[in-house]
Amino acid sequence: MIEIQNLRKSFGQLEVLKGIDLHISKGEVVSIVGPSGAGKTTLLQIAGTLARPDSGTLRIAGNDVLALRGSALARFRCEHLGFVFQFHQLMPEFTALENVMIPAMIAGRLSRSSMKERALQLLDYLGLSERAKHRPAQLSGGERQRVAVARALMNEPDVILADEPSGSLDTQHKTELHNLFFRLRDELGQTFVIVTHDEQLATLTDRTIHLVDGVVVNP
Repeated sequence: MIEIQNLRKSFGQLEVLKGIDLHISKGEVVSIVGPSGAGKTTLLQIAGTLARPDSGTLRIAGNDVLALRGSALARFRCEHLGFVFQFHQLMPEFTALENVMIPAMIAGRLSRSSMKERALQLLDYLGLSERAKHRPAQLSGGERQRVAVARALMNEPDVILADEPSGSLDTQHKTELHNLFFRLRDELGQTFVIVTHDEQLATLTDRTIHLVDGVVVNP
């Protein structure tokens, strides 16, 4: 699903990624761990096409992502990737349903009625059907993150990239979110790449990638 070879990235004189090689298979739940400054978020941003490396190759679902530019890259990101952040990043003025529909509205591939139908199906699947008309301020932290996961799933992405997705949650909601990731993998075959400091989550994932000083190391 994701193939990375000799990926390098510097900011000025600081070399953040020093030749990363990774292969992530379809349906894998992979965690990326390491100390602050190890390059985890930079790697995730490049894998999510939000940043470009200085050199190396990146293929997602068979696509040479680094060959894409402008609107073609934006379209690929919208159609093939989903994002979940530490803080849900929901639009406060929109309902849960409207927030989930946003990626489909950007992609423009579905009719309004089809967008609404899929968004409602996702909210129901995640146990949020009764909260569809609520705005983020009316939802609990765990509910907001589940809405964010539904939004990430809206366009049926190849990969969901998550940056500290449970970092702002209490223990109960954190456990619920972690269980949700694995249910999505088991039932939908969803691929996840998760940057986390949460040791519990890292031990549950199919594979843990340890990043130290910009290189992948054995634990």
